[in-house]
Amino acid sequence: MANEQPQNMPRQLQIELPEEVAEGIYANFAVITHSTSEFVLDFARIVPGLPKAKVQGRIIMTPVNAKLLMITLQDNLKKFEEKFGEIETPDKSHPAGGPIGFNA
Repeated sequence: MANEQPQNMPRQLQIELPEEVAEGIYANFAVITHSTSEFVLDFARIVPGLPKAKVQGRIIMTPVNAKLLMITLQDNLKKFEEKFGEIETPDKSHPAGGPIGFNA
């Protein structure tokens, strides 16, 4: 058929970004939990002087997609550091260092 793409050609995916989502949210704290079938990433904002951190967004994904996200983040961090220099974390013994990256 004329409309079929060859199997070795990647399909193009159109991504829609609604205006209210395009602004993004700020988070400086993440809690990551998992079960046998899913990873749950809660992104929160810690404000100095307040005893609570309000969750701003939650992402639920399969273990395969969580690993693909990790690989993609590693690749992007490597590219960032090649361009702008190493990102320093507060504590070299723990890569997350600060509040972001808490695992539950």
